[in-house]
Formats: sequence, structure tokens, C-alpha cells
Amino acid sequence: MKTYMAATADVERKWYVVDAEGQTLGRLSSEIAKVLRGKNKPIFTPHIDTGDYVIVINAEKIKTTGKKLDQKIYYNHSDYPGGMREVTLREMMAKKPADVISLAVKGMLPKGPLGKSMLTKLHVYAGAEHPHAAQKPEELKF
Repeated sequence: MKTYMAATADVERKWYVVDAEGQTLGRLSSEIAKVLRGKNKPIFTPHIDTGDYVIVINAEKIKTTGKKLDQKIYYNHSDYPGGMREVTLREMMAKKPADVISLAVKGMLPKGPLGKSMLTKLHVYAGAEHPHAAQKPEELKF
């Protein structure tokens, strides 16, 4: 019996829409990362991008538990001395709610070129509208 290894040409990609309204940030992000990676498919191969496209809507209506809104801090450095910037989750949700989900999912994907190609299949929108109607995405519930 031989182990099946998927080739890039064998992968059929689907489009899914996920509504983030009322969902917990970490739990939703881990499920999205599984779909992007392709772990929900029987043809999953670790070194091949077998995942599907995911569209996340209503990113601004996501919730967190505990005191994360004030205690979770995102760091950014400009590469200049003293260039460290800190932004709390509350400030990030006010300015760029789509980046909150993108960064959470990014941390759950493999590092390197494979993870970067998986992250390009993620599309996050703050509101309920998205421009991907032509792809006929299916609704995905977690």
C-alpha cells in the first residue's frame, strides 16, 4: 500500500464565506487556518498547498474573552532606534478590524513561502459586503 501524495495539479479549490459576527477570535482563526491549509480534505499533504479560499465578513463584530481588548498588544517596529510602536486590540479593532483576524490566522499557518502562499487565499472584510460574488462562495459554519 502506497501513501497518496497530492500534486499541485490535483488540488481543486473552493471558495467559502465565514460570518465572524459574535464568534471568538482565536477559535474562529484556528478553524480558518485549517481550511486554508487543507487539513479538512482527505488529500491533505503537508508540503503542498491543498487549502481553499476563505472570505471573512463582519470582522468588526468579532468578540474576545477576558480582558484581551485592553491587555493584548500588537507590536510594530520601524527598524529605527526607538521605533517600537504598541497598539492594543481595542485600538486595532477601531482602526483596522480586518487586520486582527489576518494576523491571528497568519500566526497559525506554517512559516516560510508555503505559509505566505496560504495567507494570500484569505480575504477579510470589516463589513457584511465582499466583492467575490462571481466565485459563488459557499457558506461555512463552525
